[in-house]
Amino acid sequence: MRKQGRHFLQIPGPTNVPDRILRAMDLPTMDHRSPEFGELGLRVLNGMKTIFKCSGPVFIYPASGTGAWEAALVNTLNPGDHVLMYETGHFSTLWKSMALKIGLQPEFLQGDWRSGADANAIENRLRDDTAHDIKAVCVVHNETSTGAVTPIDQVREAIDAAGHPALLMVDTISSLASIDYRQDEWGVDVTVGGSQKGLMLPPGLSFNAVSDKALAAAKTCASMKAFWSWEDMAGPNATGFFPYTPATNLLYGLAEAIDMLHEEGLENVFARHDRHAEATRRAVQAWGLEILCSEPNHYSSSLTAVRLPEGHDADAFRKAVAENFNMSLGNGLSKLAGRVFRIGHLGDFNDLMLAGTLSGVEMGLELAAVPFERGGVQAALSYLASEARGNAGGQEAAE
Repeated sequence: MRKQGRHFLQIPGPTNVPDRILRAMDLPTMDHRSPEFGELGLRVLNGMKTIFKCSGPVFIYPASGTGAWEAALVNTLNPGDHVLMYETGHFSTLWKSMALKIGLQPEFLQGDWRSGADANAIENRLRDDTAHDIKAVCVVHNETSTGAVTPIDQVREAIDAAGHPALLMVDTISSLASIDYRQDEWGVDVTVGGSQKGLMLPPGLSFNAVSDKALAAAKTCASMKAFWSWEDMAGPNATGFFPYTPATNLLYGLAEAIDMLHEEGLENVFARHDRHAEATRRAVQAWGLEILCSEPNHYSSSLTAVRLPEGHDADAFRKAVAENFNMSLGNGLSKLAGRVFRIGHLGDFNDLMLAGTLSGVEMGLELAAVPFERGGVQAALSYLASEARGNAGGQEAAE
């Protein structure tokens, strides 16, 4: 049976792709060795520096974020190198598993899957490493499985306080262009990103933003690599080209996405995500449900993970929402399977879209017989209306 209206894609990525980006991608594929393509290449390579807030190069791969994880590791680390990682959830665990598979020695600082990384624990471990055997610290900025953010500036302060030379690598796959991020200011050496979330594109592009320190490490790195090699990318990238056939039409879309983010203004983008996250949390709290992230200072502005009461299956609830209201919500991953659902509120998203999303959740809770208090949607709407009144007042005063 045909489902009427638009599908609400409210997973934490891939996100809704706006019409402007779809139209930008809907062009004939150009010659990727032509001067016109070189202009496009330079436009996106330089444009992404403004999104990462970095001065060093950004390498763009036709790959998922998993590819960018691997590129970050194999370009800077040698087989057998010791890497310190922090367990914030499912995706930090996958990155650790990759490090193990490619011959590194990852050490996993244990977390509870309900908060970001503990900078003090990282500092203490680095202080104990007097021989400087640890070559890199890897953390996830926004853990997509739990809705918890790690304050990266605090991790940098911890590394500096320990006087440790380890590289700092950060996964921003579900935070880039949604949550404030500052590679150069925070002293990050390699940042990993992906196209399908805050950048508002389909899946298929991934990124490494790289510091001078990381480039120096790459010169002595003996790990096997070919496709992922920064060195092979750097030469062609200098004039806007790539050492292989790039994902041309995705690059059209990326150029448009960068323009859209700057038209809105990155600070406004971050404020919008903060507002929608706060409205969502107010709805969850009014329903009497539990936000998975237990540390308010680590709340995510990209998504909210919600725990259902014991004895209630989050996947059965998600199925009821999908079948009755044509809306997809994120599932619980690995040890959170069946226990939580995730509301994505990132990317090309506005107040009315959030109101529809939360209405679908509230109706779904009733259909799935999950015990809850009514009024979550109204709590969110009241907050959004209050914020709108405040913004309107500020605009009038400025005029």
